[in-house]
Amino acid sequence: MLSRRLMLVAAVAGLATACSPKPDEATKSAAGAGGLTEIRFATDWRAQGEQGGFYQALATGEYEKRGLKVTIIQGGPGVNVPQLVSSGAVQMGMGSNSFITLNLAREKAPVKAVAAFFQKDPQVLIAHPGTGVNSIADMKGRPILLADASVTAFWVWLKSKYGFTDAQVRKYNYSLAPFLSDKRAIVQGYLSSEPYTIQKEAGFKPGVFLLADEGYPGYATMVLAPDAMIAGKPEVVRAFVEASAAGWKSYLHGDASKADALILKDNPEMTAELLANAREQMRNYGVVESGDAVTGGVGVMTDARWAEFFKVASEQGVYPKDMDYKSAYSLDFVGKK
Repeated sequence: MLSRRLMLVAAVAGLATACSPKPDEATKSAAGAGGLTEIRFATDWRAQGEQGGFYQALATGEYEKRGLKVTIIQGGPGVNVPQLVSSGAVQMGMGSNSFITLNLAREKAPVKAVAAFFQKDPQVLIAHPGTGVNSIADMKGRPILLADASVTAFWVWLKSKYGFTDAQVRKYNYSLAPFLSDKRAIVQGYLSSEPYTIQKEAGFKPGVFLLADEGYPGYATMVLAPDAMIAGKPEVVRAFVEASAAGWKSYLHGDASKADALILKDNPEMTAELLANAREQMRNYGVVESGDAVTGGVGVMTDARWAEFFKVASEQGVYPKDMDYKSAYSLDFVGKK
């Protein structure tokens, strides 16, 4: 869930250093059986429907027919995907949100986003029904439960657009109990997670407000690749992006059973019901196939969108205004529908 994915900025330097090859080894990608190029792809959380396109590409052979032997390595608490990519512990990884990618640029890490498979960041704010909250603007002055990482992420956009203040922030420890006990409270969540849990376990349908539908410009579920691979093996990067795009289209609109089987194998705590709900929400809200993706294809990114995101974040003091934010991404592998 993205709420939990925001925790992934925690450092795991010891793990990365202990088990990582040198960064330039990412370009070597040893050929496996049949001459396939091996790619270890690290996701940002335990296997779930929000990673379904990658699992679908693996299950249906999209990677293999493009010359890749892909192994998906699921993330979890304490796993820092950007660090694993920059250190060479994996060849590619998933970037949860635009802040993570710009953080890499600020730190001058040799890693870039090469595709964004979620045109809409699935971050939501959730309210009790019948409490006068009919839009995000109506949340001004109300207590909002936020994780620590969210305060330096999408919260800066909310303050900029709606005039929210830090006095509204209440600490969120991923328990819904404080939200359920206070009808005035708002809680952060992930489109396909917390709203479903609230409705199923608390017995009411909450008000769900997708930040992206209110203009939040961040991308999500990006593919991160090391600069050395982008420069030295661009055909490998292109093959991975193209195969993943095909996987996402198939997962949303085709037979997802093989991908779901792989997800359930990797993460036994997942359920078929949750996977079906994730697919439904991604389709209904156009998480993958909306905006620039309609004309530019699944996975597309644009300079204009990145500029808009950086403007908001830098004006709120998250990044220096003179930072080279364009070093955070490459458009060479997307937008050629």
